[in-house]
Amino acid sequence: MTIPLSILDLAPVADGTTTPQALNHLRALAAHGDRLGFSRLWYAEHHGMPSIASSSPEVLIATAASVTKHIRVGSGGVMLPNHVPLRVVETYRTLNALHPGRIDLGIGRAGGSDGLTLQALRSFGGEVFSQDLAELLAFEHGDFPEGHPFRRVHVVPDQVALPPIWLLGSSGASAAAAGQLGMGYAFAAHFSATPPGPAFEAYRRAFVPSEAFPEPHAVVCLSVLCAPTDEEAQFLSGSQELSWALFHSGQARKLVSPETAAAHDYSARENAIIAQQRPLWIVGSPDTVKAKILEKVEGSGASEVMISTTAHDYALRERSYTLLAEAFGLSPRA
Repeated sequence: MTIPLSILDLAPVADGTTTPQALNHLRALAAHGDRLGFSRLWYAEHHGMPSIASSSPEVLIATAASVTKHIRVGSGGVMLPNHVPLRVVETYRTLNALHPGRIDLGIGRAGGSDGLTLQALRSFGGEVFSQDLAELLAFEHGDFPEGHPFRRVHVVPDQVALPPIWLLGSSGASAAAAGQLGMGYAFAAHFSATPPGPAFEAYRRAFVPSEAFPEPHAVVCLSVLCAPTDEEAQFLSGSQELSWALFHSGQARKLVSPETAAAHDYSARENAIIAQQRPLWIVGSPDTVKAKILEKVEGSGASEVMISTTAHDYALRERSYTLLAEAFGLSPRA
């Protein structure tokens, strides 16, 4: 079974490194994924998290697109409640004009942070998502009703369209809407325990073909860490496990090393947090992770798999993507 593979990059900040180092590393990963044959590279929007540097996806997209040739680059996604819809249209039209045919616009309804940070962002969370999405599409198509004050707004740049739009979900709430609007749909199975299959079924059942998407396209995002052996992969995954437990215990910090994780004295609460999340993480050798990924695809009916990889060592993170590309037989590019 062959299936397209893509990359979700959160620009992780490892303990012992700086945020500028993490941001500079994303250039290397973008070029690496381009050469390996991955289909697309998306950047998530998160705020107020010491271990994640991807607070401005549009800046990262422009940077990655400038150092790659083939891979599509986009947002996974723009958390629309944090933004003015007109500004999103302007920004992603600009990106699409500069890198035609290579930009994706993924849109989410969550805020991507804690309550206090969302207050600082003036975000209303998902409460106004439908209204904001309708406004964004009205700016794009120029179809505000007669008498609407925004009907006279001239969107710049003009003579360039938005890139293909994807709705993101983690519970299935946006699935039918994505289908009805003729958009792509991506499900965040890398952190959501909700099975993606029912959401994909609702998406396809509601799907109306569009110019950007003549057919439905469902992406499942998975958390995957691959190493030459199961044992090494399990050791390296300690970074993600402890960092996740600390974050959900109110002790957010940079991504810890696997050595720190191995020496940590886990509390009962931390063990419980990890035990709840561990089934969502795919960890192991190339054969192990390939089998588990294909099982997820067959169980959900996904059209594409997007991989989020958390590793303390940036070189080992790149190695994980290399092993996946080889296991799935991706075609390298010059």
